[in-house]
Amino acid sequence: MQQEKIWLSPPHMGKNEQKFIAEAFADNFIAPLGKNIDGFEKDLESYLEQGVNVAVLNSGTAAIHLGLIVLGVKAGDEVICQSLTFSASVNPVVYLGAKPIFIDSEIETWNMCPVALEQAILDGIERGKKPKVIIAVHLYGMPFKVNEISAISEKYNIPILEDSAEALGSLFDGQKCGNFGAISVLSFNGNKIITTSGGGALVSKSKKIKNEAIFLATQAKDNAPHYQHSQIGYNYRMSNICAGIGRGQMEVLDSHVLARREIHVFYKALFKNISTVLLLEEPDDRFTSNHWLNVILLEDYEKREALRLEFEKENIETRPVWKPMHLQPVFENECYFGNKIAENIFERGLCLPSGSNLLENDKKRIANVIKVFFN
Repeated sequence: MQQEKIWLSPPHMGKNEQKFIAEAFADNFIAPLGKNIDGFEKDLESYLEQGVNVAVLNSGTAAIHLGLIVLGVKAGDEVICQSLTFSASVNPVVYLGAKPIFIDSEIETWNMCPVALEQAILDGIERGKKPKVIIAVHLYGMPFKVNEISAISEKYNIPILEDSAEALGSLFDGQKCGNFGAISVLSFNGNKIITTSGGGALVSKSKKIKNEAIFLATQAKDNAPHYQHSQIGYNYRMSNICAGIGRGQMEVLDSHVLARREIHVFYKALFKNISTVLLLEEPDDRFTSNHWLNVILLEDYEKREALRLEFEKENIETRPVWKPMHLQPVFENECYFGNKIAENIFERGLCLPSGSNLLENDKKRIANVIKVFFN
């Protein structure tokens, strides 16, 4: 009989999620308001520190969409985007009729290359189309080069929308990811480090921005006794039920981060003596990744696919890294700055099971596949 499936990054519940959900049912607050909404936002604000304000929403994608609106992006504008990411980081740019400009990765963190970023900005300025926003992603939980990207943002006065969807619990230079953008976003999708089944959050140090996001997320209803709308709004607020799950998950966030970092240690030991495999690691001690996913580079595409299929035979889920956006059919005509680093990572990269509820027997099964494959 086939063994039980080992998933890449499954949900991992704590003890009190159902307690908060039961309270919502008891209070009859099922809609997008109630104690859980307020409590979850306060929990996140306390966790992220730095005096941030959080608006919880129904997805990380919604948070990016609203963030772009609040930062003034309109049809015809250009927005700088990391190419090596999931499409949800980019799609909201197109929702607004704006144009994504894709940037290659650098080899240390696999995130946005500062050199290619500045080239793209200078090209836009020369064409009379200075980019409106920089969407920078902490890929797989690895912080991007915050000092370099922030310096370029300040030099050209272009705000950063920080995509921390995969990086809750990661830090750069002792400061938690989610604090480095004019606006930052989080995701609580089912595969993230904590989940609300589906959900996200917009983070800002400005209370005004939080309130504006909530206004837009609740159909942009004007302050009137009747239903009046002077702006286009959206139905993006998180439900009180989902927020209840989030409150329970916040109680186990630190333990989930610790567990994933311990899984990284497991992989580091597993690949220690395999010179043809490179494990994505922090470049130096300023970077602290939550290691949401552990990712390796193999020699070439053929080797990566061969290993992926070996894991598949053993009912163990692995995935190629994100296919760069500039290679996607839907974006193939958009501008791209850089070389082929993101393409190379895609061809050779494989994401490995990294869930915080990975069992010791699961690790043994994973290790056995690796040992057999490389021997």
